[in-house]
Amino acid sequence: MKKYFLLIFLLPLSILNAQQLKVDAKAGNISNLINDGFIDLEVSGGQPPYTYKWSDKNTGVESKSAYGLTEGIPYKVKITDSEGATLTREFKIKPKAITEHFNGAAVPLVESLGNFLFWDPFTAFGIYDPVVYAEVAKVPIPGWSPSVNDRYLLKEWKVNEGKNVNEGDLIAIVNSKNKGDLNIYATTSGNLKHLTKAGDVIYDSNNSDHLIKTGAHNLAEIKYPTPLPVTHPNGDPKTHNIPLIVIWLIFGAAFFTVKMGFINFKGVKHSIDLARGKYDDPTAPGKITHFQTMATAVSATVGLGNIAGVAIAISLGGAGATFWMIIAGLLGMASKFVECTLGIKYRVINKEGKIFGGPMNYLQHGLERRNMKGFGKVLAVFFAVLCIGATLGGGNMFQANQSFEILASQFEFMEGNGFYFGLALSGLVGLVILGGIESIGKVTGKIVPLMALIYVVSALVVIGVNFENIGAAFSAIYNGAFNATALTGGVIGVLIVGFQRAAFSSESGVGSAAIAHSAGKTRHPASEGYVALIEPFIDTVIICTLTALVLIFTGMHEVEGVGGVQLTSGAFATVMPWFPYVLSIVVFLFAFSTMISWSYYGLRAWTYIFGKTNRSELVFKSMFLVFVVIGASVGLGAVLDFSDMMILTMSFPNIIGLYIMSGEVRNDLKEYNRRLKAGELFTKTVEKTV
Repeated sequence: MKKYFLLIFLLPLSILNAQQLKVDAKAGNISNLINDGFIDLEVSGGQPPYTYKWSDKNTGVESKSAYGLTEGIPYKVKITDSEGATLTREFKIKPKAITEHFNGAAVPLVESLGNFLFWDPFTAFGIYDPVVYAEVAKVPIPGWSPSVNDRYLLKEWKVNEGKNVNEGDLIAIVNSKNKGDLNIYATTSGNLKHLTKAGDVIYDSNNSDHLIKTGAHNLAEIKYPTPLPVTHPNGDPKTHNIPLIVIWLIFGAAFFTVKMGFINFKGVKHSIDLARGKYDDPTAPGKITHFQTMATAVSATVGLGNIAGVAIAISLGGAGATFWMIIAGLLGMASKFVECTLGIKYRVINKEGKIFGGPMNYLQHGLERRNMKGFGKVLAVFFAVLCIGATLGGGNMFQANQSFEILASQFEFMEGNGFYFGLALSGLVGLVILGGIESIGKVTGKIVPLMALIYVVSALVVIGVNFENIGAAFSAIYNGAFNATALTGGVIGVLIVGFQRAAFSSESGVGSAAIAHSAGKTRHPASEGYVALIEPFIDTVIICTLTALVLIFTGMHEVEGVGGVQLTSGAFATVMPWFPYVLSIVVFLFAFSTMISWSYYGLRAWTYIFGKTNRSELVFKSMFLVFVVIGASVGLGAVLDFSDMMILTMSFPNIIGLYIMSGEVRNDLKEYNRRLKAGELFTKTVEKTV
């Protein structure tokens, strides 16, 4: 009873204390550019000091100001004084420009789509705890960075191993070759563990093992009494989820790998023979050769994700993400085989010779053969709508926007000239896409080998210069893959990061490549599936892995707080200081080739819905070129993110169809292999001259 009287007595006091908290706020919009809003608070009353719990994860709990906010989006902040009194306020920054309105309107769409694509069923059902916990705090060399050129010796331990220390205690003295003696203080409270013996070298920038090994610059660690969740600046816990989209793509790839008898491993040699033109039949129906279909599909997948995306994956999952990225790329080869085989099988060639194929066709007509006409039509239309959105966004505006940003960062004269860059890029794209798939195939057939060669050779040069690091690099990859720390989410966290990068990069299971391959000159659907299966190998196993190795071999995988492209560029620059300029041009070629390939994907989805007429095609191509200019001219933030995410969403209707028709594809594969062994396929012969 006393407890209730006490509560009744204290309640008015707590209410009075909360009422004493007052806040004066200034919310503003710095310019017409997106995401530059701010909120400044002045708090009075209550009992200082105050803490601030912002809904913006990047704003710290001790900060009374938040910057880089999105216009038109509500932000909350909960203010708490030292006695626990709280006050919650909500603010919304008023948009000025139309781009800010678009960006603000797209944010809820991005969140909704992201909540679906990245929903974690394992967490939802209590199977998996996604929160990242830290069991220990590392004690690093003060002022260390991956670019430092110095030698650090552990001169003396001030606290014995196994002893408890308090935050701020002097625990060691380190001698720097350049700076002399450095005092080392405990970064937190807990039980001290020595990682280096007194008199030993902690880190030497000339030692390749130190350069590559993750955390080589740490001299000690302090174990917390109980594991602590790792948090964002605003106090929200960091998580490593298992996204639904990754499960969907990887499970499908694994299923098709087994269903097709491990075609992704057994079929590589024949795939290369087909791409080389050994089985090109000039009389076969279709528009472009096996090599050109492969080049078109590869050009659509090889892009910024192979450069920036891999860097982000390595920074999140560490060197170990590379291993799982390779595994996912190998599995994805089977998904490409299935979808591209069906792309040819259900294509339609009209009287004018135009080809209409891809998931729209096999979802509709393939399921119709199984008495699922209505279901197939719904899946086909859904896929086509997603494909159009993905084309105009992720396959167009996103590419134009990012290519301009990267070029402008290296060539100052381009700053502020996005509109003119967009016009020029639109003209180049128009010259190619107005010529149809034959023109696209010819251009990608030249650009893809060129850009891939430049990038691969450059990566091999960097790896070659740092070849003495090979042992340490592969050790870091193995240890990171199978002995991952809690900070990277453990083995599960690293695996998901690697799988996610591979799945997003190669687009295996998305269905886009089936549209390009449906134009291939062949009489045998399975032959196009064979050609397609090599694409994830090129995109992920070769190009993505080379990017990862460049980062690891140069030690740049340890750098924090640097963006994806800048991180990759910095890694190349350690060997070739001028390479950032070349990389900018390579990125532009990647973006350009992606745009022209995706224009064809979007065109076929557009004509599926709006009619297969010349006028319909011209409307889409004109619209596509306008969006090139828009993408290069303005920053659309969440609009681009939303449309880019639609590419992943395409995999849901597509893989449903692939599951249903996988038995049919397996039978086609068996028949094709029988004819191949029997020598019944067209084979080019070389005439001997005397």
